[in-house]
Amino acid sequence: MLTVQRMTPFFTSQEDFRLRLVFAYQYFSIVKGGEVYQFVPSEGKEIVVNMKSLQVENLGEVFVFQRGSRFIRLPLYQLLLISDLHIHLSTILEGKLNIQVEIPEVVKREAEVLIDQIEEDNKNRMIDYALETNNKQLFNLLTEGMQSH
Repeated sequence: MLTVQRMTPFFTSQEDFRLRLVFAYQYFSIVKGGEVYQFVPSEGKEIVVNMKSLQVENLGEVFVFQRGSRFIRLPLYQLLLISDLHIHLSTILEGKLNIQVEIPEVVKREAEVLIDQIEEDNKNRMIDYALETNNKQLFNLLTEGMQSH
């Protein structure tokens, strides 16, 4: 099994729902048999992730790693299978998923109205329950606020 020693995208870009992670020389390395192999961007150099499905889209991309005169060529799907790459990828994606989404005011107001309605319905059910069980204390507690409205 291979382990990823370092995996830091040199560059990231998001186009619609696809996130491109581009790697360069010093930003990606793996360990095999106790030896560190450095990424060489001679063939594949990017990982494309669909942010809706969180699936890697370019599984056939070939990544090359070098140690001295030795090279390891691995298609991305194989690198995902025989290494802990998915853990490092998850960490990168978690940072990207924390993007703040602007919620339109209309949606916020609609949500507030719905929440108010649900709370009111729940309170009415609790009042009905207090009446059914002759729980005067609960009934008084629930209706005290209603009298001041």
